[in-house]
Amino acid sequence: MPEVFLISVGTLALAWISRASLFRPASHGFSRFFAWEGILALFVLEVPVWFSGPFSLHQLLSWSLLLASLPPLVLGVSRLRSGGRGGGRIRADPALYDFEKTTALVTDGIYRYIRHPLYASLLLLAWGIFMKGPGILAGILVGATSLSLYITARRDEVECLACFGEAYRAYMGRSKRFIPFLL
Repeated sequence: MPEVFLISVGTLALAWISRASLFRPASHGFSRFFAWEGILALFVLEVPVWFSGPFSLHQLLSWSLLLASLPPLVLGVSRLRSGGRGGGRIRADPALYDFEKTTALVTDGIYRYIRHPLYASLLLLAWGIFMKGPGILAGILVGATSLSLYITARRDEVECLACFGEAYRAYMGRSKRFIPFLL
């Protein structure tokens, strides 16, 4: 029963945070909401086994993925905040968070290698939580979350192309979506 309560409260909080995006199904924020929901469900599902078998292979892999999720998040947000206000057309979409309302295309720092460090961070987080106690339900949730993040990234690219045009298209040609040099 506490699981239902946690998911309900978490869903209400995520819906409030995502309220502008939820009325725009074509926006990247709409699919991002479902990725966050998947991460929330994974977390609630895996809490009972969070620390069991602390030195087992799956727990060590889990902690490695969870720790690896932090650098893309920190580097991505800080680079957007410091380099995304250079001039040009502002992304004034009300569904965007303040740090997403960039006026300049950011292509340096972590963005030199991947276009979506924040979504890469969420992928690492989801898979790190999944590895706490891999199972069928957790596998379905992490798969749905990964798909939601892929859709989120694709929709964000469409929005960035509309805002930054050919400069973003050229940037797409020299960077990867989630994993430097690979994907």
